[in-house]
Amino acid sequence: MKKDKDKRGAPAAEEGASRALLAHAAQVLGAVLTFEHPADAVLSEYFREHREIGHRDRGFIAETVYGIVRRLRWLRRLVGEDARPRALLLAWLARGEGWPMRRFEEIASPTEREWLASLKARELEEGSLAERADLPDWLAERLLATHDEAALIALAHSMNRPAPLDLRVNVAKTDREAVRAQLAESGIEASPTPYSPQGLRLAGKPALQKHPLFLAGAFEVQDEGSQLLGFLVQPRRGELVVDFCAGAGGKTLQLGALMRSTGRLYAFDVSERRLAKLKPRMARAGLSNVHPVLIAHERDAKVKRLAGKADRVLVDAPCSGLGTLRRNPDLKWRQTPESVAEMVAKQGAILESAARLVKPGGRLVYATCSLLAEENDGVVDAFLAAHPEFRPVHAGELLGRQSIALDTGERLRLSPRLHDTDGFFAAVLERAATDA
Repeated sequence: MKKDKDKRGAPAAEEGASRALLAHAAQVLGAVLTFEHPADAVLSEYFREHREIGHRDRGFIAETVYGIVRRLRWLRRLVGEDARPRALLLAWLARGEGWPMRRFEEIASPTEREWLASLKARELEEGSLAERADLPDWLAERLLATHDEAALIALAHSMNRPAPLDLRVNVAKTDREAVRAQLAESGIEASPTPYSPQGLRLAGKPALQKHPLFLAGAFEVQDEGSQLLGFLVQPRRGELVVDFCAGAGGKTLQLGALMRSTGRLYAFDVSERRLAKLKPRMARAGLSNVHPVLIAHERDAKVKRLAGKADRVLVDAPCSGLGTLRRNPDLKWRQTPESVAEMVAKQGAILESAARLVKPGGRLVYATCSLLAEENDGVVDAFLAAHPEFRPVHAGELLGRQSIALDTGERLRLSPRLHDTDGFFAAVLERAATDA
């Protein structure tokens, strides 16, 4: 990546950056760079412990930390593999954010300023493909299986930009234009998302948790790519639908709204904490057809009771999350070939169990937020080879019949580079009306 300057410009707190603020940023950066815990969890914990840090300064710290993690490989080539967090921080502000030297007069020592001046003039030789893409070697190699070098570099550029803030309008309560107009009245600019008919994309990242529309259940924050999965499931009123890996329920809420709160919608998950977050969201969304169910594993007896009864089953499988690097850049450093292999085994087992719930003539949607072929096509192809009673359904044609102009082929493949969404994969399968 040849250009240093981040095109978003410097963080809002640049003008008021202080020694204390940089000390906070360096401290939390050091904790994040151990990669023992997710970066967002580390930041949240740090801010809970340091409530004296204001909203503006928290924004500066978070954006700075994420910027460094996105470009970590480039920064370590520039500064040195063993660089301490403060050195990486100063280097990022000088080269990544393009701060002029006068900005460092009050916050850096004379020795540091001399070093930064030399750093600004330093040119790096062109590195390996993985270095130019700011990816670990193993991940760049895996992505080369489905991208040529130019496409991989372009993808890496797109993943090193922060994601936009997308909303999904709750169609059980209102419609997109009404929400858009009401947001505009409160000074929030929003535009329709290009693919999802329920989506709005905000111009900035305003605080929304206390907005009257949010409190009234008129919208949820949800990436446009995630919204499109609901249209592949295409649940109908009165059906029995299962969200097999519901998590905190973003997709569950969309499915419930598409069903107009009729029928029965089961939200399965192995995490009691995640399901607990779903319950207040259900109430806010005005849904009465959602039934959260805590399961111990994919073979739980609670799952088996629904065998052959579901009209639609969504498997948004646990995965590496490597399609979400715009939001979670630390994942590229926290995942390994070994962790991906473990995921693939788990995905196959989950899909196998979820498929048993689908009634003859019913639909099964397998999805991940990964860009890796082994988590996507590999899992689906292995399943289809073992289950001739299921046949693929063309995802692009299915979306087209719902007036969604997006055709990536038989299987949905969304890319930050091509679609400005998170990286998503989905395969739509249908069970034969009568098993052979």
